[in-house]
Amino acid sequence: MTGNDDSILEYLHEKDVALPPAPLHYNLERSGYSVGYSTVRRRLQLLEGHGLVKKEKEKEGYYGITDKGRKYLAGGLDAEELEETD
Repeated sequence: MTGNDDSILEYLHEKDVALPPAPLHYNLERSGYSVGYSTVRRRLQLLEGHGLVKKEKEKEGYYGITDKGRKYLAGGLDAEELEETD
């Protein structure tokens, strides 16, 4: 897990939104987070593999935070406890 992962998860949680990578990147940059578009795309895939975000079924390409992602942000889950779910 990286600081970029935390930034992505925090944004999705605080705003309670699901977004595709490009708008997520745009909004992260506007909010003062320094994370590149390719990093957002790559990290979303990794976060999905760990079950911290999921692709929304009703909106293709949109990612939202999961309960597991919220638990991680709250400190209830250590990064070393995360396993790939694919």
